[in-house]
Amino acid sequence: MRAALTWRDKAEQCIYDLAFKPDGTQLIIAAGNRLLVYDTSDGTLIQPLKGHKDTVYCVAYAKDGKRFASGSADKSVIIWTSKLEGILKYTHNDSIQCVSYNPLTHQLASCSSSDFGLWSPEQKSVSKHKTSSKITCCSWTNDGQYLALGMFNGIVSIRNKNGEEKVKIERTGGASSPIWSICWNPSRDEHNDILAVADWGQKLSFYQLSGKQIGKDRMLNFDPCCVSYFTKGEYILLGGSDKQVSLFTKDGVRLGTIGEQSSWVWTCKVKPDSNYVAVGCQDGTISFYQLIFSTVHGLYKDRYAYRDNMTDVIVQHLITEQKVRIKGRELVKKIAIYKNRLAIQMPEKILIYELFSDDSSDMYYRVKEKIVKKFECNLLVVCSAHIILCQEKRLQCLSFSGIKEREWLMESLIRYIKVIGGPPGREGLLVGLKNGQILKIFVDNVFAIVLLKQSTAVRCLDMSASRNKLAVVDENDTCLVYDIHTKELLFQEPNANSVAWNAQCEDMLCFSGGGYLNIKASNFPVHQQKLQGFVVGYNGSKIFCLHIFSMSAVEVPQAFTRVRDLRYLELISSIEERKKHGENNNELFLADVYAYQGKFHEAAKLYKKSGHENLALDMYSDLRMFDCAKDFLGSGDPKDTKMLIKKQADWAKNINEPKAAVEMYLSAGEHMKAIEISGDHGWVDMLIEIARKLDKAEREPLSKCAFYFKKLDNPGYAAETYLKVGDLKALIHLHVETHRWEEAFALTEKHPEFKDDVYVPYAQWLAENDRFEEAQKAFHKAGRQSEAVRVLEQLTHNAVVESRFNDAAYYYWMLSMQCLDIAQENEQQKTEMLQKFHHFQHLAEVYHVYHSIQRYTEEPFSFHLPETLFNISRFLLHSLTKETPLGISKVNTLFALAKQSKALGAYKLARHAYDKLQGLQIPARFQKSIELGSLTIRSKPFHDSEELVPLCYRCSTNNPLLNNLGNVCINCRQPFVFSASSYEVLHLVEFYLEDGITDEEAVALIDLEAPRLNKRANKWQEMMSDNAQSLRLDDDTDITEDDDPFTAKLSFEQGGSEFVPVVVNRAVLQSMSRRDVLIKRWPKPLRWQYYRSLLPDASITMCPSCFQMFHSEDYELLVLQHNCCPFCRRRIDESNQ
Repeated sequence: MRAALTWRDKAEQCIYDLAFKPDGTQLIIAAGNRLLVYDTSDGTLIQPLKGHKDTVYCVAYAKDGKRFASGSADKSVIIWTSKLEGILKYTHNDSIQCVSYNPLTHQLASCSSSDFGLWSPEQKSVSKHKTSSKITCCSWTNDGQYLALGMFNGIVSIRNKNGEEKVKIERTGGASSPIWSICWNPSRDEHNDILAVADWGQKLSFYQLSGKQIGKDRMLNFDPCCVSYFTKGEYILLGGSDKQVSLFTKDGVRLGTIGEQSSWVWTCKVKPDSNYVAVGCQDGTISFYQLIFSTVHGLYKDRYAYRDNMTDVIVQHLITEQKVRIKGRELVKKIAIYKNRLAIQMPEKILIYELFSDDSSDMYYRVKEKIVKKFECNLLVVCSAHIILCQEKRLQCLSFSGIKEREWLMESLIRYIKVIGGPPGREGLLVGLKNGQILKIFVDNVFAIVLLKQSTAVRCLDMSASRNKLAVVDENDTCLVYDIHTKELLFQEPNANSVAWNAQCEDMLCFSGGGYLNIKASNFPVHQQKLQGFVVGYNGSKIFCLHIFSMSAVEVPQAFTRVRDLRYLELISSIEERKKHGENNNELFLADVYAYQGKFHEAAKLYKKSGHENLALDMYSDLRMFDCAKDFLGSGDPKDTKMLIKKQADWAKNINEPKAAVEMYLSAGEHMKAIEISGDHGWVDMLIEIARKLDKAEREPLSKCAFYFKKLDNPGYAAETYLKVGDLKALIHLHVETHRWEEAFALTEKHPEFKDDVYVPYAQWLAENDRFEEAQKAFHKAGRQSEAVRVLEQLTHNAVVESRFNDAAYYYWMLSMQCLDIAQENEQQKTEMLQKFHHFQHLAEVYHVYHSIQRYTEEPFSFHLPETLFNISRFLLHSLTKETPLGISKVNTLFALAKQSKALGAYKLARHAYDKLQGLQIPARFQKSIELGSLTIRSKPFHDSEELVPLCYRCSTNNPLLNNLGNVCINCRQPFVFSASSYEVLHLVEFYLEDGITDEEAVALIDLEAPRLNKRANKWQEMMSDNAQSLRLDDDTDITEDDDPFTAKLSFEQGGSEFVPVVVNRAVLQSMSRRDVLIKRWPKPLRWQYYRSLLPDASITMCPSCFQMFHSEDYELLVLQHNCCPFCRRRIDESNQ
């Protein structure tokens, strides 16, 4: 028995109980105050279930699979459906210790520290019964009539379905041995109900329903925490303070350890109708094991002995079908049978049995000898007077009294051993080694005889009845038959897993493999019939086959039983058939007869004489007599020589000589086959040699070489091969698959037609590696605008959802620029894309601003001056006149505005903000602050500080702090231009060009700078760079300015509700100073935007990428902090695109 760990997981709390869904697909685990539901196939956590408020101690599934129940220290029981929904909850007065479903009625028993309850879906109430002691465990009988309760005071109480006590089992340990786990045997074959009881007196006991104990107490030497049966009741699982799960027989005989753990095992259960075991531990480890029960057996002629229930041995007579069971009390480790002897190895001894009489049908075995000693061995063999122990390379011969008489040490590991008969005390053994050596050993002789040596490891061996032939199955599943005396290979057949000679007929053997039984009689073709399993013996007309754990006898077709009379029947029948069809070449018929008789050279001469040289070549090829074939050909047709080399290569490949096969295929010009063998064996050097020798015109073999280079992780050689062929597309795909992007980009520069093949997978790779911004740029570069936009939209949405508003602003700005690119390229989508451009630009500004608000409300320290936060809040409220974008909180904005207004003396505005907040749903963390602010603001004057009032630089009107029209002047409707850092109104007025003036002409006129009559004494300096366009003033004196033609244009008709833009003609443009004008040079199809500075003393800087305006000092500080524009993140070292 071997336990293989299938999967393991770790919960944070102790695992007190677990239960399988009856169909075995799900595992419910009690971990802390949650239930964890796992998929048993791979250990995936399907869902955690929360319902209990304290530690869950127990869980049980109903047999019909519709419901399961859990009990907790919070004194409640929850009933759950198979769809993992809680449907009912009831409580006890104390914590719930255990729950169990009746297997027939699905009545639920729930036990607490002071009572137990019985509940079923049909009844509304839970009937509860008091107990004298704390209940620790419970279990229903198979028929659902009785419930056994294990008590902390050491008593087992057996109750009927109504809760009345019928049997009371008082154990010797009493209260000092609390019952910790009980379980009824689920087997239907047992005559009585058997209860397994494990207590903390470290004992395991068994009882009948009547209360009568079965056998004696079994000492465990650890505190057991859980006992459970396999589905059919054949084995018991026990776990506890020894930090492991042990497997016991149903009678309590320990068989072995399933899994050692690092802490106490609180629960272990078997997956229904399987050999899988789940284990839960104190430290939260959940382990899932598969138990693999190996076949322990032995066969001699028609007697087959095998292990049953791990402790018993059954001897089966394969002819009479009689069976006899030898019952044991210990684990059976090895079995050997020979003639009238049977040897059984147990952990601490070997028992040797003999038949009671010499009768061939006698099945009564009695103990002959007992060797009380522990032996470690891989294989066990018994003879008439000896036992042979095999341990790796060592063979030991022991007498039945346990005295070592002889020892042999082999060159390699022993893989197979078999007794082949002989006089009593002088039997012969056939031994097969891993290095391919096959030996014969006599038990009374210290020297081993080497029969033959082959190149592959031995899996199975048998010798023919006359000891003249040897059949071997090697590790490549090939059956090989040798002549023992000449060492000649007589024939070989593939797909074999075991082989056996007929014990009565020299020329007949059978082998199994690939789902077929193959019977070979003399030189006749192999006969096949379907068969599952292994051939283990062949006697007369019966073949014995082992499939999993069952042995069966197969009757052989009768034609094979008289094989000597049928040797030439097939040939005669073939010749007769051919004569009927008009063939009359007697020399050809005679050649066939010679070939059947083994006179191959005579046959070849006759084939040549009759003009059928090809048949002679086929004959030599089939017999692998290639040297004879070459001699026969001499200096004949090169085509025939090539064909012969190819056949020889095929044979070399079949007998596992691939290197020789490759060389032969290359000499025969079969490049593809040579490449396939080299590739399958991973011979990169051979592939390089072939690829470099091949002409570039041979595309198919070269492409195959490249395929294997890729498969064998040698992309450099694959690239070299693709270049040789000139297959640029395959080379590009290779670079893409191996993520060698630099080489791929270099190729696309030379061959732009492959741009899509590189940039699209590159973008996808970047996206998969969470490098979304780079992915978006790559999609954009590949011309996949829709994918680029989709990635950006997803990035934007994620940023908003995750409250990364600065990132959201940046992504919206990028989105707007993408829309502008699409509008440039696609005339049909122009209108839609321009609308999107303006919408995204607006959102970018809004999120950029809200980032500061969110930081102010969420973080303990403010990063902005009160005036800046005041301006930002007002700007945001003015921008949100129509709709509020996702993630932006009006509460946060009004809260910031109210706080800053109050601090700066804008009391009227603060009062308005607090009033607005009263009508909104306020988070609890702001509640007190807002209530206090609303009260204290009433003690302040009902007006705003005049210093804060914004001024329109076009009409010089003072605007209210809260403007219903939004971010425009209430008088002239001129839109305000804001600084993108402090959000103060900038001293800029936007003007428009008169019809007929192009952007280029306008810039040329402004650059002329016509002299004015009263020229300014102060020196303006304009600073132009890739990063910014700035206006600076070097003050000398204060000199008043003449009438400016632009100033005259600022006038408008008072009282109009429509916005009248400032439109300038050529003369006005010419009068302007280039240093006073800022231009947003938008790409087409947008028009440029022109702004005139009305206070040249204050320097303004505009980002040349996003065209956001800043006070120059603010911009320089921000660039120093971030090394980029704070709005569009354009790095200062980037050139202006």
